[in-house]
Amino acid sequence: GYLIKITIFVGVKLCHDAKVALNIVTMGNTLVVVGAQWGDEGKGKITDFYAGDADVVVRHQGGNNAGHTIVFDGKKFALQSIPSGVFNPHIINVMANGMVINPVSLLEELDRLHKAGITDYKLFISDRAACVMPYHAMLDGAYEALKGGRQIGTTKKGIGPAYTDKYSRVGIRIGDLLDKEYFAERLKDALMQKNIELKALSMEPCDFDTIYNQYLELGERLRPMICDTSVLLNRLVE
Repeated sequence: GYLIKITIFVGVKLCHDAKVALNIVTMGNTLVVVGAQWGDEGKGKITDFYAGDADVVVRHQGGNNAGHTIVFDGKKFALQSIPSGVFNPHIINVMANGMVINPVSLLEELDRLHKAGITDYKLFISDRAACVMPYHAMLDGAYEALKGGRQIGTTKKGIGPAYTDKYSRVGIRIGDLLDKEYFAERLKDALMQKNIELKALSMEPCDFDTIYNQYLELGERLRPMICDTSVLLNRLVE
């Protein structure tokens, strides 16, 4: 059967002596690594360690606001969104529906891998994952600036605002980029709200045509990898 390692990137409890403590739960042929801190604790390295023996590596949530460095064939690679199993052509890598995915950043990451000769991989992207849009990063930076001396140190990549839209049920999903008419409707509705927010923060509103055309093209490039990953993972676990 499959040895599937589903890694949930939600933080790792950091001990006082700076050693990482992990909760590792094994359920049949599935191993789940769950953290409980705030990030930057070495989760990527732990995932990379276990991924060597896995058939499937899943990133369940999070975005490209963080990353980890992997050394492969003597070369250093900085991964931000893609699961670390991407270096093994036999491993199935899944970016699941709990993630917030920036298509621009993801394709840049893939392009860097391709230039380094990493082209033989299996990567699947959830059609239900939230899509990080240009206005998310703009609002992220603006909200952080409003906090003055009480800033939380966000990377200003739009991760928080993207999750806000996801849970408010007004966000755009990766699968929406594959349907021209539906994507147009969703983007128009989103910009009606977001442009009001941007103007209130003394920022320039976003242009519908610019974002629409750019993200349609991004969706087409990602189309071969986009699927219902819930069905995929259920079949693999079974």
